[in-house]
Amino acid sequence: MRLSEVLDALGNSLKKYINGADLELTGIQMDSRKVKPGDLFVAISGFQIDGHQFIQEAMEKGAAAVIGENEHHLAVPYIQVFDSRMALGRVASAYFQHPSRKHTVIGVTGTNGKTTVSYMIKHILEYAGKSCSLLGTVSYLINNEVYKPSNTTPDALQIQELLAKSNDEFVVLEVSSHALKQYRIEGLELDYGLFTNLSHDHLDYHPTIEDYFEAKTLMYNYMKPAGSAIVSRLCKWGKILTVRLNAKEIPTYTMGNLQTDDVKIEDIQLKGETKFKIKMGGIVYPLTLPSPGLHNAYNAAMAFLTTVKIGIHPNAITEALKTFPGVPGRFEMISHPEGATFIIDYAHTKDAIEYCLQAAQEHNAVKIKHIFGFRGERDTTKREYMVKASAEMSDEFILTFDDLNGVSEEEMKNQLQELNKQYGMNKGMVITDRTIAIRDAWENASLGEWILITGKGPEEYQTRYELPTSSDKDTLLYLQKQQEKEKITG
Repeated sequence: MRLSEVLDALGNSLKKYINGADLELTGIQMDSRKVKPGDLFVAISGFQIDGHQFIQEAMEKGAAAVIGENEHHLAVPYIQVFDSRMALGRVASAYFQHPSRKHTVIGVTGTNGKTTVSYMIKHILEYAGKSCSLLGTVSYLINNEVYKPSNTTPDALQIQELLAKSNDEFVVLEVSSHALKQYRIEGLELDYGLFTNLSHDHLDYHPTIEDYFEAKTLMYNYMKPAGSAIVSRLCKWGKILTVRLNAKEIPTYTMGNLQTDDVKIEDIQLKGETKFKIKMGGIVYPLTLPSPGLHNAYNAAMAFLTTVKIGIHPNAITEALKTFPGVPGRFEMISHPEGATFIIDYAHTKDAIEYCLQAAQEHNAVKIKHIFGFRGERDTTKREYMVKASAEMSDEFILTFDDLNGVSEEEMKNQLQELNKQYGMNKGMVITDRTIAIRDAWENASLGEWILITGKGPEEYQTRYELPTSSDKDTLLYLQKQQEKEKITG
């Protein structure tokens, strides 16, 4: 890629070009430690580290040109831009020859359901004989290879590189509000943009729920000319978004409970298997899901509507959903020898917790116990509502550690005890060691009891605990094996 092509890609993000000379670039880097001779180095003003501090190091390693926001006069060509993050996305897309144009790209945003909807769409497409990549919270799946995720949405350089690497016809991408505010999908072009819902979350990053919503709407600035929106109108934000998209003349298809919605869910049965009917265009399609819960019926309806618009026959979709294997760490069920059911889920908002607890109620749980915690240095305003929801819908709950993120153990313990005192309705207790909290529930589990462990899903622990385990699932499997050993040894 020549430097002149970089300038063309920047468009209105370009502010000033200093010491100009057209030359061939061999790569792009945003980390000075990875710079190789001939690379373009993009200096990003980060939240903790300012990449402009490493421009000299990048040049010493052979950077042929530099992009940044500050005024500089360097020994190599320097391109000053209004926003380095935006510039990175545009340049990366051009460098990898606009890879989103060779795929059908499906972006999924919302507070809850992004991961499950994404996996459902991938499952349906592959059932119908299509190939599909997926970039999301649990993993990045490209050409049937699994890559460990760095964020829900990768950085702009990584997105373009992964899309260029993918030979799959379709790509499903989870799009977070952080990614949208930070221009991580800049340079991406979407064929379909899905909105699942919006509820109280990330208000440590967004000053208000309105700002959070505005961030989500930014995804629709990246639609291809013939792109379409798929919107759930089951919450007020989906209804507001639909009005906006119609005003922008973006073709919009809706899922909801009104006759005017393109897809309407009817006759939901949640005992045992999740059964319901989808009404679309006057035709009713019966669906059966192995995944329990009302929220999964909504997720399936979104996946149904999207894949119908892609061109998959409705009958193929309903057959595919019957065999949906679920998502690691999303309502993942593990049976206890005494007949209890343990659930691992990523739920970390009031709404998501309510979905999980409601599913346990719908399956006639004899008793519901809930184990969860909160991440340090994250949105504290939602904690009260999460504890209240658990206290109202479970019989017992245990507050425990999640990722501390620099908060001291003593401080987090005090916060948990205060939340339990104020909102626990005398149903809660605090066990700070997450593995011991799970062990306590395992050792006291009884027939018909449901124990929900939420907040981390498939993620590995960042805090060291007493049991030699690395995740919630690993802890349960460890306890399972220990119990089996005890039975054998008598």
